[in-house]
Amino acid sequence: MSHHLSGPHLRSPMDDARLDLTDLFAFTVPGGRTVLIMNVNPIAPTGGTAFHPDAVYRINIDTDGDNQADIAFSFTFSDPADDGEQTLALHRATGVEARAHEAAGTPLFTDVPVSFGRELSVTEADGYKVSAGLRSDPFFADLDGIVADFTWTGTDWGADKNVFGIALEMPDAALGDNPRIGVWARVSLHVDGELTSVDRGAHPSLTAYLNAEEAKDAYNAGEPADDWATYLEPWKAALAHTGGYTPEAAEEALRTVLPDVLRYDRTKPAAYPNGRTLTDDVTSARLAMVSNGKVTSDHIGPHKDLLPHFPYLGTPH
Repeated sequence: MSHHLSGPHLRSPMDDARLDLTDLFAFTVPGGRTVLIMNVNPIAPTGGTAFHPDAVYRINIDTDGDNQADIAFSFTFSDPADDGEQTLALHRATGVEARAHEAAGTPLFTDVPVSFGRELSVTEADGYKVSAGLRSDPFFADLDGIVADFTWTGTDWGADKNVFGIALEMPDAALGDNPRIGVWARVSLHVDGELTSVDRGAHPSLTAYLNAEEAKDAYNAGEPADDWATYLEPWKAALAHTGGYTPEAAEEALRTVLPDVLRYDRTKPAAYPNGRTLTDDVTSARLAMVSNGKVTSDHIGPHKDLLPHFPYLGTPH
């Protein structure tokens, strides 16, 4: 189910939904602007009523194709007040600081209010827009039909679900001169004085279909630059099992998703796997991949509650 419940045995990493990355989106909007969105906390707010105050929520940008972060946007959150209110701080890091997982670099925003109700909170400064809080989950899929061996139910699992959304919009130039970027998200947690990566991802549904249960924690802690060497062989075996792929065909199919970096050529329209919009049918794309073309759609369409303006995620249910 996209990247929801990406820990072992369909649980959240560290059994904490606040740390559970659900989806990543990258697209452009008119006016020469790029939008990046990472969602966390599936079925919010049942698994957590605020962002984790000891976590670093990060969107990484590769600008030169080496699968390492050249720019990183790190979002951190205050301890919730007695009334549940919380604020956000955002840092932009480059170079060596972008490759570390700590929130570092230039502070772009501090003390930004987070919205946990139906009201919308947007803060703007220096060409950037940021928004964080409870929003409608844009993920759509017939999960019951997938579990029932592709006996479709016509029911969209995500139709009434919420997530915690983190949305950032900026001028295209804020990500450098190269229109071709790579994007991935990471959630890290301070534990006993150490910052530990507990979830990461870019392409939807890889962990759900291709990662063995015992490999999920290591995957979430890993780096995209190591993905090809580490996961090519086990994922080729997984595709042979799910879709009857030959080794050669499996390797070719995996070139789109390994390393787990969402490539986006901003000179072309965003449409998964070239970036990802909120209406891209990633469930059908992944079903077609793992089945070797035998299953091409779950017959569920995108949600109708998306906003035409920033932060684009719908009003929470």
